[in-house]
Amino acid sequence: MIIMKKNNHYMYMPKLKSVTRSEAKGKKWTATFDVGDGKTKKVHFGASSYKDYTIGATDEQRASYRARHSKGKGSLSAPMTPKSLSYYILWGNSRSRTANISSFKKRFNL
Repeated sequence: MIIMKKNNHYMYMPKLKSVTRSEAKGKKWTATFDVGDGKTKKVHFGASSYKDYTIGATDEQRASYRARHSKGKGSLSAPMTPKSLSYYILWGNSRSRTANISSFKKRFNL
């Protein structure tokens, strides 16, 4: 586990453990993060009623999604947010969710 120092406190860097089907109503996926000390955090993401780039959305739809979501509320620089998970995994550079998860892990050093 990687440790980072923030405000003179040592903290664990989160590690992405898995991305599985979500049991939350209206969501596609659940990302489970190891946040240290044996604790995990689950983040549900992806609206189940919409297509995404990995399941058939067009290149034009991807471009529109990324333009809309690259600004506004929420942060794309924080890995444990539904916005960044959707942006980089469901609407990433590849149509392969597995490839996008690998890219996400590299981007955020997870």
